[in-house]
Amino acid sequence: MKLRACSSALVSAALTLGLTAVASPAGAADPPPFLDRLHTVSTVASTVPENGDVNPYGTFTIRESIGDLHRGNVLVSNFNNSANPPAGEQGRGTTLVQITPGGTRTTFATIDPNNLPGPCPGGVGLTTALTVLPGGWVVVGSLPTADGTSATAQAGCLLVLDKHGTVRETISDEGINGPWDMTAVSTEKRGGEKGRTELFVTNVLNGTVAGGGQQVDEGTVLRITLCTDGDEPPQRVATTVIGSGFPERTDPAALVVGPTGVGLGHDGTLFVADTVLSRITAIPDALTRKDSAGIGRVITSGGNLNGPLGMAITPKGDILTVNGGDGNIVETTERGRQVATKQINNEGNPPGAGALFGLALDLDHDAVYFVNNVDNELDVLH
Repeated sequence: MKLRACSSALVSAALTLGLTAVASPAGAADPPPFLDRLHTVSTVASTVPENGDVNPYGTFTIRESIGDLHRGNVLVSNFNNSANPPAGEQGRGTTLVQITPGGTRTTFATIDPNNLPGPCPGGVGLTTALTVLPGGWVVVGSLPTADGTSATAQAGCLLVLDKHGTVRETISDEGINGPWDMTAVSTEKRGGEKGRTELFVTNVLNGTVAGGGQQVDEGTVLRITLCTDGDEPPQRVATTVIGSGFPERTDPAALVVGPTGVGLGHDGTLFVADTVLSRITAIPDALTRKDSAGIGRVITSGGNLNGPLGMAITPKGDILTVNGGDGNIVETTERGRQVATKQINNEGNPPGAGALFGLALDLDHDAVYFVNNVDNELDVLH
């Protein structure tokens, strides 16, 4: 299939990602930080399904009711299984759970690593890379291990599930090597054209296992172009490396540390959370570029950033990241000014460390859902 089979026109990132740009009147001061409006952290529900999977990673707010997916609910992926209680084994979680804003949890999918429709080197260990495409196609990353250690980590794949939680396709190879986080922008099918999605996927296993815990600068960001047509699973038609050279390393506590959160700005700039060096970089022209920008331009480093992991973009375009190092959420403008910080988790050892990963805005853009890995919960800042 050739790329021209997809719709060539992508709607604006702001529209497709559910964002609305907020303009300030001429001469007016910048609006206050998004986080200044949020004051309370509440527990929504446990993320532990019937099989006991733990360590929630991916977090996505569902925008369309279709099949077994319900608008406004939150989809969460689990990275660890239930072995070796209470921690489980990393890279062996197989479940996606769906949680209502009122706290009701159901299991959307339990994926059998031995019964996949295509290759996924190493099996199944669901990561932070999680999104739902038009038509209810769920795409989730897998970075699997055989025993929960980085020594057995393998390349994995992207798993594509239908609206009822059945795995219909795997997307592997062509640079997919430990898919760690992801964001997406889509267009619906128009007339005789097919729908199109651009997935932006970070990869953290390029040279890390062989590196034995030493930092290697081989992390990548891929843009994977998919065509969608009715009830058929999305088909990959192109893969482009748009970012490279990000630092990454294996880690006994986190399995691997490397480029994590990604978010698309209103002008098509892709922001990347560089976890190892506690900074945020910007890759320009992410929707159209044909080559790698390297790590892009560093817009902010250090300060309140402490191992940034998951990322979300606010309605006015600010960048929210959660710290793996201290349990804080940080708001940064597109120009790199850190404008607000709140502690949203003080558990763990030391307090806040290792508790946070994925985050997502609610549909009204007035609250932030995030996973708490210490207590295996979905929480909300509102």
